[in-house]
Amino acid sequence: MPRAAEEGRWGRSTVRTACPLDCPDSCTLDVTVENGRVVDIDGGDENPATRNYICAKVRRFTSRIYGEDRLLYPAVRQGARGNGVFTRVSWDEALQQIADRVVEIRDRWGAEAILPFCYGGSNGLLTQDTTDAALFRGLRTSRLARTVCAAPTGAANQALYGKMPGVAYLDYPHARLIVLWGVNPSASGIHLVPFVREAQRAGARLVVIDPRATTLARHADIHLAPHPGTDLPIALALHRFLFETGAADEAFLAEFTTGADRLRARADEWPIERAAQVSGVDAGQLRAFAELYASTSPALVRCGWGLERNRNGGSAAAAIMALPAVAGKFRVRGGGFSMSNSAALGIKAAAWMDDTPEPSTRVVNMNHLGRALLEYQDPPVKMLFVYNCNPLATMPDQNRVLRGLQRDDLFTVVFDQVFTDTARYADVVLPSTTFLENYDIAKGYGPISLQLVRPVIEPVGESRPNAEVFSELAARLGLGEREEEIDTLLRIAARLPADVSAELMERGAATPPFGGAPVQFVDVFPRTADGKVHLFPPELDVQAPLGLYGYQPDPATDRYPLALISPASEKTVSSMMGELRERAAALQMHPSDAQARGLGKDDPVRVFNDLGEVQVPVALNPDIRPGTVSLPKGLWRKSTYNGSTSNALVPDSLTDVAGGACFNDARVQVALLGRH
Repeated sequence: MPRAAEEGRWGRSTVRTACPLDCPDSCTLDVTVENGRVVDIDGGDENPATRNYICAKVRRFTSRIYGEDRLLYPAVRQGARGNGVFTRVSWDEALQQIADRVVEIRDRWGAEAILPFCYGGSNGLLTQDTTDAALFRGLRTSRLARTVCAAPTGAANQALYGKMPGVAYLDYPHARLIVLWGVNPSASGIHLVPFVREAQRAGARLVVIDPRATTLARHADIHLAPHPGTDLPIALALHRFLFETGAADEAFLAEFTTGADRLRARADEWPIERAAQVSGVDAGQLRAFAELYASTSPALVRCGWGLERNRNGGSAAAAIMALPAVAGKFRVRGGGFSMSNSAALGIKAAAWMDDTPEPSTRVVNMNHLGRALLEYQDPPVKMLFVYNCNPLATMPDQNRVLRGLQRDDLFTVVFDQVFTDTARYADVVLPSTTFLENYDIAKGYGPISLQLVRPVIEPVGESRPNAEVFSELAARLGLGEREEEIDTLLRIAARLPADVSAELMERGAATPPFGGAPVQFVDVFPRTADGKVHLFPPELDVQAPLGLYGYQPDPATDRYPLALISPASEKTVSSMMGELRERAAALQMHPSDAQARGLGKDDPVRVFNDLGEVQVPVALNPDIRPGTVSLPKGLWRKSTYNGSTSNALVPDSLTDVAGGACFNDARVQVALLGRH
């Protein structure tokens, strides 16, 4: 297969590819290349849900490709750890140094002293869980529980429905009620917005549940702004309303579900008035929402990821996704729920390259990285291999992670596209290609899609694709043969269903089943063992500290009364492109909270708790609920006055199920900088 980059090496051409970044939409892209350099990125028409336009993040991706922070060659640390001084070396020198250290650590402490650290949100089927997985399985290193995002919602979706495909963007205009719960598509997943607007123009009602008055919330019929961590009581109050008013679909429950009685018993604890009081929403509005949901069809709940980022996250997600089953909202186009469609094609992004079973070695929850680096023994972590991730910017308990990275006896490798916050503390840095310089297979998890990602330019500098680097490391360690990226791609394609593989490789995209718009309980059904919806799955019940649907109270104290949230922004994809932010990020705060603390617009403030302190300017924002403050997700340390971000204030406690991160359980106080 010829590299697409060859087409635009000289002259000007437009190359078709796809976006694999961590966004549900997975846009088709038309990239204009002139004399081997990307000059324009725009939307293509292969994916009908993305409608030929793209987000501003990807439109400015050239700033990352050619920016001053781009890693252009391998380098090794010189001088003190964290000083950011590195010396250029060859790939051969860098890889041999890594291989030698792997052997040394394995022989002295055992391979579990090596911790691979990655997260796959912005990677397709080629750039993660291929040659990298084969390498680390072959070494029998510690394993990583990649739970920083989507673990509680994913566990709930799997346990209740077996990850049954959800309502497609294309079918939103058929809905007469749309509920956007814990999701802000205006910042992440922008292609959903016009479908919601189209539905509204056709008469659909819109309900938004978010602590902030987002763009869509300001155009909603009902906006509920709950205190962070209280989505569970709201969802259970809706269930109680459905059961006690006769709006529950008893026939559907009897035929297609299990566990309805146990769900109902939990919901009985939450009358609307109690749920409203605990969550801080208006009881009349909550009742109006319940009545609207009960009486409207087709009704659609879009369950987002914001609601999982707290101690009740798994139970909240399960209760929300259970609503259409209890209310009988399935079996009609535009009715049911949307969550993640990552499993819709039945293609798993894992263990493609090696059929060897995963070893039964130590599992490290990535949210406990700080603990692992500072406290784990038998063996201690002696090597950290970071790729597809920037943990110093994205993991909870940032200061503990930083102390771990500062250890003199820790050997850290960072394999990335740019010089990240984490790379500053590395011993060896390796330059990785971006998705415009390598092959990949992009699997959408909003619209159902599978597209071929083609390199449109040659690798910048000496950057190399993941598949080749891990393959070469494996060869140096006697664990496999080195192979080219294209060979790895072809081996992956050979493992796909034959018709899917042929179409993907021939035209760059596979045709999704049911035209990409299945109707739940008509075209697709639960993929659970018995084919039913499990409304009270025992595997979740045994994990939750108070049992499934058991509410854990707010962790706020008199000393730290404010809830700090860190929602996705329109500027970054998680922390990716955080290097491009030029000014300090501002703390969003309701004017009443600012007035109570004697704060004015743009005042420098300290946001603090027992874990740390963040120094930033304050912005007065009436769109955020009182008692809640906000800093953007994915900030780099340079985006605050003191080099700490919101994650310095986030505990490394875990969600009730699946071991997810509790970013929105940070409770803080805010004061004028210099005032204590």
